[in-house]
Amino acid sequence: MAGGITETGELYSPFVGLVYMFNLIVGTGALTMPRAFAAAGWAVSLALITFLGFMSYMTTTFMIEAMAAANAQLRWKRREQEEVDASDSSSDYSDDDITCRGRSEPETKPILSVQRSGGHQDPFDIVERVEMGQMASMFFNKVGVNMFYICIIVYLYGDLAIYAAAVPISLMEVTCGNHSCSAGGLKYNDTDSCWGPVTRKDAYRVFLSIFTLLLGPFTFFNAQKTKYLQILTSLMRWIAFAMMIVLAIIRINKGAGEGRPPAAALGGVPNLFGVCVYSFMCQHSLPSLVTPIADKRRLGALALADYALILAFYLLLSFTAIFCFDGARLHDMYTLNFTDNCAVLGVDFLRYFLGLFPVFTISTNFPIIAVTLRNNWKTLFHRDGGAYPWVVDRVAFPLITLAPPIAVAFCTHNLESLVGITGAYAGTGIQYVVPSCLVYFGRRRLEPVLGRDAVNKHRSPFRHAFWVWFVLLWAASCLMFVTANIILTETHK
Repeated sequence: MAGGITETGELYSPFVGLVYMFNLIVGTGALTMPRAFAAAGWAVSLALITFLGFMSYMTTTFMIEAMAAANAQLRWKRREQEEVDASDSSSDYSDDDITCRGRSEPETKPILSVQRSGGHQDPFDIVERVEMGQMASMFFNKVGVNMFYICIIVYLYGDLAIYAAAVPISLMEVTCGNHSCSAGGLKYNDTDSCWGPVTRKDAYRVFLSIFTLLLGPFTFFNAQKTKYLQILTSLMRWIAFAMMIVLAIIRINKGAGEGRPPAAALGGVPNLFGVCVYSFMCQHSLPSLVTPIADKRRLGALALADYALILAFYLLLSFTAIFCFDGARLHDMYTLNFTDNCAVLGVDFLRYFLGLFPVFTISTNFPIIAVTLRNNWKTLFHRDGGAYPWVVDRVAFPLITLAPPIAVAFCTHNLESLVGITGAYAGTGIQYVVPSCLVYFGRRRLEPVLGRDAVNKHRSPFRHAFWVWFVLLWAASCLMFVTANIILTETHK
């Protein structure tokens, strides 16, 4: 989910941009959503995910406005530097040269007036890709920049831990014999046998070790997701999602649905909040997604259409799931509910396809996110004019990138909790706090430079300062609520 979508300079249409944004947002989080819906109740889930979708859309418009403001500031600084360079070069002329220049051009005429009058480019055009970290450096002070990098690093660590756990879980479920039609949706414990004396937990750790050995080395190099690999993984994703939705609807229509979800169960709300925040995450990758769009006149409408489609998709996937399956039997990874019950899916090949689907799609993302996290560590500790020693650059940074998430995955494979905690804490910072602060300080920074008359054509429809403070207050309230719930839950254990 982190990292660039396309190479710089490769333009595409607004429709392609809409598809890319859809694919960017809908990922692993969607597979953990049905169980979170069942735990919180259908009415509470409907209300909360709709509101969180609206909040995420709002901060997306904040990010688009901040990107336009960053482009405007870069243009202003470039012109300012050109004026300084031109002034320095004019001082090198002889007196005769100055006299000759004075006859043809008044000395009071601004040096760049001809250039400015010749070009009609809006200062707020988004033509340069300005990543979130660069915007933080432009609009925040040193403390704010460091806080941003800490937040994005924690979020990426959570992302990697989720991916590192999801792949071995899927492989464990496929290989530990629960694809027999006689399994009948039974629940297994980690201590149950997988291969003779080898327990399911042992098998999980074996697969995690293999996963680390195969994909971990990519952290020491550079990895980039190619267009064709993205097309392949997107195709597999949508085949899998469509299959799950259609199969659940068919079973419900036959009257075989087992789900009887409550309308409300407040105990599941904190985790649902984290899962929903994680599932709407796209703000950190918007610069690489929005910048290549050729026609940006309707970016706000494009984002609104995308969020409406994504919300409808999440509701369709989750509601069919919670009414098709008994809530107690819903897996952390929703695909696994179709692999151990022939009453839902009787074709062996398709059951194995759904069981292994997360393995293929997630494995392609893991190296890219790992490289993104490694580069953020380098940026956080970078000092102007300094270069890292080879051992630090090539060994230390990759190791501190890879070791913590793999260690977390070895300790727990509870995907619902990993997604909930990552979304509730680091996700809140990246999705709510950072975009709100970027747009607020971006407006304050540009007003004295461009004047109050300058209008950002990409400004958010939520342009009043009230909305910025509303988002920040909401984020703070959610963090306190989630933290209090975790403390109370642990106290009563």
